[in-house]
Amino acid sequence: MKPIRYTKEMVDEFVKDGYWTNELFYDFYERNAREYGDREALVDSKYRVTWAEAKQLVDAMAISWVEFGIPKHSRIIIQSPNSVYGFLARIASERAGIISLTVYPYLRQRELEYMVERTEATAVVIPHIYRKFDYMEMYKGLQGQFPHLKYIFLFDDVVPDSAPEGTYSLTKMVRERAEKPVDESVLAERRLDPIGNVALLTTTSGTTGIPKLVEWPTASRVCTSKGRVDIWGLNKDDITMAIAPHAGGAAGTLTYFAAPIAGAKTVMLEEFTPEGALALIEKEKATAIGVVPTHLVRMLEVDTSKYDLSSLRFIRSAGGYLSPQVAEEAEEAFGASITSDLGTQDMGSVSGCRVDDSKDLRRRTVGRMLPGNKVRLMDEEGKNEVPDGEPGILYFRGPHAPAGYYRDEELTATVFDPGGWTSTGDIVKFDQECLWILGRSKDMIIRGGQNIYPAEVEGLLNDHPKVASVAIVGYPDRAMGERCCAYVIPKQGQEFTFEEMVEFLKGKQLAMFKLPERLEIVSEFPAVGDSGKVNKETLKKDIAEKVGAGK
Repeated sequence: MKPIRYTKEMVDEFVKDGYWTNELFYDFYERNAREYGDREALVDSKYRVTWAEAKQLVDAMAISWVEFGIPKHSRIIIQSPNSVYGFLARIASERAGIISLTVYPYLRQRELEYMVERTEATAVVIPHIYRKFDYMEMYKGLQGQFPHLKYIFLFDDVVPDSAPEGTYSLTKMVRERAEKPVDESVLAERRLDPIGNVALLTTTSGTTGIPKLVEWPTASRVCTSKGRVDIWGLNKDDITMAIAPHAGGAAGTLTYFAAPIAGAKTVMLEEFTPEGALALIEKEKATAIGVVPTHLVRMLEVDTSKYDLSSLRFIRSAGGYLSPQVAEEAEEAFGASITSDLGTQDMGSVSGCRVDDSKDLRRRTVGRMLPGNKVRLMDEEGKNEVPDGEPGILYFRGPHAPAGYYRDEELTATVFDPGGWTSTGDIVKFDQECLWILGRSKDMIIRGGQNIYPAEVEGLLNDHPKVASVAIVGYPDRAMGERCCAYVIPKQGQEFTFEEMVEFLKGKQLAMFKLPERLEIVSEFPAVGDSGKVNKETLKKDIAEKVGAGK
């Protein structure tokens, strides 16, 4: 299956410049089995697998699917909690020339109906029951709707009597097949072209409705993963740990994509509790963990001094807004650096901070552009580049971008122009070679013809000792067009006044027109879907209603 967006000129450029290679992710498993065969590769609460064993199990799984008659380029959905066999299923799909879509365990019938139908999936890999939910029963119903869904592979050792036709134990199948020789030439014939074939699909988080599907060959994902390995300083002695689900970027980028390239081990936490996560870090001597901000908040509620966390080197937090206060507390409690970066499932990876960057850069910027990415800062119309040193809307192109939305050229064209340029909609500036996010173009506040960038004011206010978190939004004003309102969550037990806010910001030499002219004290912020990001549209509506009512 050919990627829909990449042109010959684009491919030639990225290959010539050395960003795209002919490597699959399986190639790193094969190398690691050869060079570090007896070292542990994957660990969960049930299995501990070396690199040599991982390769053997992947080959057995892949050849089994070929022997079932699943055609090359078929689609397979992997709905897996953090587990060794979940990882093996992803890499075995690639090995068998099958296109995988790995999805979160919490997705249910409505989202999955769309995905099964849209991809025309042939098979799924699932647990029978997880967190008291019967996945097999749900997919049994989906099989009735979609005849092309022929196979269900369970992570369980036993297939229940109630299972529909075409249901198999993945673990039993693989163990039995691993006892027999594998004809590697058969799998070699199934090898995907790392540039010319779609290898995997991902889903967008989406604020409402059904997530969109994004298609990727391996070349762009390997390129990004190598960039992450470099900025994180990952090596074969690192022990990465998936605390967030491996299906998402917060943990998946670190563990599934980057770790094998470095030869690093991955440990998986299946069920999150703050105590369980901290105990596992201590037990496995994890050096890098992948989390969403909520995990850090929960772990900080526990007495972290009871655990030996001295092995931890850095924390990859993504998938939502991490307040500077929580980041500061986490770095102190864990003794590890927290990295920041910029990227989306729709457009690919843009930039990232190095683990050894200063605290100021890691807090206030999203780091340097990843190798090969080109940047333009444009005016509000997107027609002219802004002068050097001025803020502008971020446009970029490079080898880290996906091929587009799955089999949808029309939708893809709304995100990428023919030359491959796209925009995140962020207003940014460059300083100290790093990308500073000043806000979203849609969130910029224009007061009397002067631009206020919310992130700039938020960054300053977050330094106030009484402030836990802040969100700046605009509200309509007849005289000025818009004015600025600060929504603030004070730290526990603290009171924060409008006068304190103004005096503090004046002390930061902030221009007078940027000072918030209202303060709203709240206990929590509305979130966008399950992303953890602050829903500023809800805040804008709230303040507009209050102002309109004369409050």
